[in-house]
Amino acid sequence: MQHKPEKTAIIGAGNLGSAIALGLIKSGYLQAAAIHITRRSANKLEALSSKGFVTGSSNTEATDNADVVILAVKPWQITDVLSQIKPALKKEAIIVSLAAGISLSDLSQTVNNHPLFRVIPNTAIAIGQSMTCISSQNASDTDNAVVNELFRQVGEVMMIPESLMPAVTVIASCGTAYALRYLHASAQGGVESGIKPADAIHLAAQTMKGAAELILTSGDHPETEIDKVTTPGGITIKGLNEMEHHGFSSSIIKGMMTALKSMQK
Repeated sequence: MQHKPEKTAIIGAGNLGSAIALGLIKSGYLQAAAIHITRRSANKLEALSSKGFVTGSSNTEATDNADVVILAVKPWQITDVLSQIKPALKKEAIIVSLAAGISLSDLSQTVNNHPLFRVIPNTAIAIGQSMTCISSQNASDTDNAVVNELFRQVGEVMMIPESLMPAVTVIASCGTAYALRYLHASAQGGVESGIKPADAIHLAAQTMKGAAELILTSGDHPETEIDKVTTPGGITIKGLNEMEHHGFSSSIIKGMMTALKSMQK
């Protein structure tokens, strides 16, 4: 197969499935006509249809002759959907599951002779800024390249062993909520200081964005950048130390470990 699929099926046109479809055409990587997207209620696909996507409610029609099949359905629907589309799958079709908690082993119970991928994006996929983690089974280098390139159109990608999926989910998926809670708290502090709420949120959000870009661009350890703004006896180090006295770093780590343990039960 070429690295760029000729036909991609997206089963499930909810927020995630739609975001992927829109991201793939916005990037110019695929044409809308090369993507067949489904939803039980076909009347809710009018917006996507108007953009040139092939739409409908038949999963088998979407799957027929598709090079890549992306399953953007709920975890409890995966087995039924796979059983339904299995007869229509091309021999070499790549199966991509976005369902949290569904392992590659679970997928292989139904479609064990296909390249299988487990993919965990985050909600920033809606703006093309996801941190997407990918694990594969029974996949060739070409298969890996196809899936990596697809999801690179909607953000950053990282190939990982499946055993690390719970851990990266906590960092990259749950982590969106943790980061936004800090952002909100920072903005609340600004409001208490007399800044208008909308301005405080903008200040906090842009500051967080800039801080992240510093690390992504430089590759430096976060403490290296922290040292640049913590002058001896200055206001930054006083604020940081007060946060640490109240368990700032510890609470984040403990929260993440609690989330991880809950996934491993």
